[in-house]
Amino acid sequence: MSEWFNTILSTLALPEYGLSAVFVMSFISATLVPFGSEPIMFGILKVNPEMFWSVVVIATVGNTLGGAFGWWTGHLAHKLRDTITKKETSGHDARILNWLHSFGPKACLFSWLPVVGDPMCILAGWIRLPFWPCVAYMCIGKLIRYVIFMAGLLTVFPAHWVIGH
Repeated sequence: MSEWFNTILSTLALPEYGLSAVFVMSFISATLVPFGSEPIMFGILKVNPEMFWSVVVIATVGNTLGGAFGWWTGHLAHKLRDTITKKETSGHDARILNWLHSFGPKACLFSWLPVVGDPMCILAGWIRLPFWPCVAYMCIGKLIRYVIFMAGLLTVFPAHWVIGH
């Protein structure tokens, strides 16, 4: 089993697969699809710890673009609802929407949170919070999370522990 696992990790770490796989998984994990980008990031970093910043930056870009996609999804869904119902609504009916609106784009700083982060990006678009400030806060939050999470994992599980040197 260990040999199979090491083969998979080595394959994913190849330049032609590694960073593109990190980008795709990070993008997908920022949507409502229940995937996580951390396992592939961790696998690549176990084999190539010197790629730490490359992996973290690519994951941050992919995850932020996924959050921006969520923002646009919410924004377009609200427009579609307004078109179908033939009226424009404020979108601030629910308490959570009021709370999100009171924080403004800064709420997107917490878009990295499990379970609530992805819907938060969609709701930010729904209530028409400004796009670029939302994306900037998404990016900051996601970058901080990836740096802390990956550095923590690599500290707890050093490279020799998995690879078996």
